[in-house]
Amino acid sequence: MAIEIADYDPRWPELARQAIGELNGALAGTFVRIEHVGSTSVPGLAAKPVIDLMAGVADVEDARPVLDEALPALGYSFLDAGMPDRLLLVRATDGRRSHHLHVVPDATLPTRNEVLLRDYLRGHPRDVERYAALKRSLVQTPGLNGEAYTRGKTQLVQEIVDAARAQRGLPLVAVWEG
Repeated sequence: MAIEIADYDPRWPELARQAIGELNGALAGTFVRIEHVGSTSVPGLAAKPVIDLMAGVADVEDARPVLDEALPALGYSFLDAGMPDRLLLVRATDGRRSHHLHVVPDATLPTRNEVLLRDYLRGHPRDVERYAALKRSLVQTPGLNGEAYTRGKTQLVQEIVDAARAQRGLPLVAVWEG
């Protein structure tokens, strides 16, 4: 399936708020906080039309049984992405992914690359333009798959995340987890 990049949709923040409300309603007390991350959280940024959420929990493994029980009713299913100390769930609407939910230890949420990237881009419109142009260029590649798309963004995303980390006095880390 071809990767779709859409112009920024001002409805994306509201879709994120709705999903956060549903999650908090179904799992009261499970999440310390849930934040809208990813490209749909950056005003003006072209993106795959998938709402990315990052939820902080006290302990990922302790939260797993509660998530297993409640999230399928909301349309979420687990995806083994092989990321350490993180659970990834996806939600599909009409057979297409509509949401990603990343569940991480809350203590790490403020310094996660996804949060830092979002915050930095919100204050740097030239980097928003560069990132959108790269995405649009990548999706023109014949036979492009999701992994190649992600890897194609790595150099620019790393550059931006490094700048965000330096701005906050944080150590530099690789943008993609093993």
